[in-house]
Amino acid sequence: MKLYVRTRLWLMMIIAIAIWRIFLTLHTGGLVLANFSPLGAMAIFGGACFSSRWKAIGFPLLTLWISDVILGKLLFFHHWQLFYPGFYFTYGAFVLMTLAGRWIVRRITIGRVVMAALASTFIHWIVSDIGVWLDGRTYPLTWQGWIECLVAAIPFELRLLAGTMVYGAVLFGVAVWITKKSAAPATAS
Repeated sequence: MKLYVRTRLWLMMIIAIAIWRIFLTLHTGGLVLANFSPLGAMAIFGGACFSSRWKAIGFPLLTLWISDVILGKLLFFHHWQLFYPGFYFTYGAFVLMTLAGRWIVRRITIGRVVMAALASTFIHWIVSDIGVWLDGRTYPLTWQGWIECLVAAIPFELRLLAGTMVYGAVLFGVAVWITKKSAAPATAS
């Protein structure tokens, strides 16, 4: 099923899920559900649902950034910080995740959404962990250090995959329901 273009509605859904991310992170202390977040779903949903490439990338990325700034102030840094060290790897991964959603979910089917969730999680795992590894403070800058970094990230990435699947089901499910409901002819009462 293809979605009708409803830019404001899709943007409001992404904003709502980002607000949920902030709420959930603040109320669990940030690490209880580490990486079981809607970020992957926001990326693939944005990629799939906006017809304009800049909206597909820009809206979810802007929403991610705003929620990061708010969480930075309220939980992680306790002051306003526009960007954190190594943000470009995370945001780069997010852009690639959005493009994967755009490319894979051309038509909304369960299989395509699952494939996009798997691909986006893999992208996040590789790209964001390049940043962790290149930082050099946690893992040595060797092949063995790179492998150790990737292995250590597996539990986090599995939670990201679970979050992407759950939140993706909600986002895409609601979007398909809204699209079908608005496309159905009105019945006379």
